[in-house]
Amino acid sequence: MFNTIVVGLDGSEGSRQAVPLASDLAERYGAKVVLVHVDERIAAKGGVLPVLPNEEQVRGEIQELAQQLSGQGINASSEVVEIVLGGPAHALEEVAVRESADLIAVGRRGHSPVAGLVLGSVTQRLLHIARRSVLAAPPVD
Repeated sequence: MFNTIVVGLDGSEGSRQAVPLASDLAERYGAKVVLVHVDERIAAKGGVLPVLPNEEQVRGEIQELAQQLSGQGINASSEVVEIVLGGPAHALEEVAVRESADLIAVGRRGHSPVAGLVLGSVTQRLLHIARRSVLAAPPVD
């Protein structure tokens, strides 16, 4: 049923909730997992700056996570996509298209500046634009 699963990660605990679900599906179906981090950048005086102050740490954690999954026998890789405009949801969908993914897995909540929404803005946008199934993992209480 699933050959390739793209997992969107932003470094937050909420986004990591999608990893166990994706790895379980990957084991069950022998699917490849592509961990994708979208490095959002903002144009500012003096150049283009990352939105997350700990961007390098997040990149390292995602690479380490891909290695852990590989150690469990899952075909896993990590990818970082840098964007200035367009939003993370569109970048995740583009990776999913390129990888011929059957599923995009994300956490329901990530690094969202807007509190009180049931779904994070990236997850909500993916539900509208994705041309494949989207799995939104709930937060752990």
